[in-house]
Amino acid sequence: VQLQASGGGTVQAGGSLRLSCAAAGSTFRSYSIGWYRQAPGKQRELVALISSLGITNYADSVKGRFTTSREDAKNTGYLQMNSLRPEDTAVYYCNTPSGYAYDLWGQGTQVTVSS
Repeated sequence: VQLQASGGGTVQAGGSLRLSCAAAGSTFRSYSIGWYRQAPGKQRELVALISSLGITNYADSVKGRFTTSREDAKNTGYLQMNSLRPEDTAVYYCNTPSGYAYDLWGQGTQVTVSS
């Protein structure tokens, strides 16, 4: 299943955004969803992960500020981003473990945080 992130935009530091991750297919509920970001000149990094059972993990850089959730009935995942910082500026993607393993990525969504 391929996932597509949306909901990015430009916000001032301290602001909030909620990203959505949509998928087609009835197997969505069986997948973990990873949220990744890639800033210019940097490698893509995992910032949040939610398992099929709803167990979450976060990178230290976003812990306490970002929250990921999922709504399987809508085949949608979410990344709530609060207290945004300029260093959070990046293209954000969502993906499944298999998509990551095969290096298959949907179109990301740009998040820009101005100081």
